[in-house]
Amino acid sequence: MEIFKYMETYDYEQLVFCQDQTSGLKAIIAIHDTTLGPALGGTRMWTYASESDAIEDALRLARGMTYKNAAAGLNLGGGKAVIIGDPRTDKNPELFRAFGRYIQGLNGRYITAEDVGTTEEDMDLIHSETDFVTGVSAEFGSSGNPSPVTAYGIYIGMKAAAKEAFGSDSLEGKTVAVQGVGNVAFTLCRHLHEEGAKLIVTDINKEAVQRAVEEFGAKAVDVNEIYSQDADIFAPCALGAIINDTTIPQLKAKVIAGSANNQLQDTKHGDLIHEMGIVYAPDYVINSGGVINVADELAGYNRERALKRVEGIYGTIEQIFAISKRDKIPTYLAADRLAEERIARVAKSRGQFLQNEKSIISGR
Repeated sequence: MEIFKYMETYDYEQLVFCQDQTSGLKAIIAIHDTTLGPALGGTRMWTYASESDAIEDALRLARGMTYKNAAAGLNLGGGKAVIIGDPRTDKNPELFRAFGRYIQGLNGRYITAEDVGTTEEDMDLIHSETDFVTGVSAEFGSSGNPSPVTAYGIYIGMKAAAKEAFGSDSLEGKTVAVQGVGNVAFTLCRHLHEEGAKLIVTDINKEAVQRAVEEFGAKAVDVNEIYSQDADIFAPCALGAIINDTTIPQLKAKVIAGSANNQLQDTKHGDLIHEMGIVYAPDYVINSGGVINVADELAGYNRERALKRVEGIYGTIEQIFAISKRDKIPTYLAADRLAEERIARVAKSRGQFLQNEKSIISGR
């Protein structure tokens, strides 16, 4: 991998390598763009096959956070960190404290949070060395478990997508096929059930499925049958890349709206479902409730305020549909355009401000 060429292609600002021999820390912090504000993104701990894979993952995820934070309307840029190691065996307090010192050294350019392989306890250790961390324990002002808020955002975004597809945002009587019934999806099912939606669910965890059947009267189906159900809405809430050549021909739903990341296996699949008239709520927009929630911690967490901001996902989804129609492009591209336009406006405003400052200083 030619690192500088990759960074230049996608306009990354900074890549930081962190090493601590005593604790065994080997970490990478990628900062993609700070036009809107400090870079916010979680720290992932993973057993990467190579250092090159770890670098590429950090860079890819950081760029994704730029778009996610921008589309969510947050005054935050995009960044991400990865720690190379097995989260089951390689963790120790010194490792996370050392990592916290590296974050502190960036003086607020990067703010971290939980991600795959890291926990609230890990964030507390990082917090012992820096304030530039979210998702810590409640005693330090955390927002707590993000799953319920993420689920609420999915629910709100799904209503916006339903309005686009059916002319009304009411989900009463609508059939929703939910793929995966983990923490986020189970709470989503509760919201849907309370509004009077009919649920079809699947998961490799049979206990989770049975719980949804008992509590919400959901219909359980095999994991391979979820795509072909007679449903109004398909909610992917488990694996990524599930919108692909195999699954698209099976879909009967008019709306795709769920919490899973990277739902499109390839951009061509976003083009295809657009051509078919399926209303797709882009994943990184509709599942942004979690990052909106933790971002509120930076101002001193207020749950009512955070939920109000999460409700803004409805309007953001509407904006994406409007851009899709305006520019005659699929919604996955419209989401990117929304984020890019916001960044461009702020960059232009900042450039004009700096130009005015220079003019004042020079006496012109």
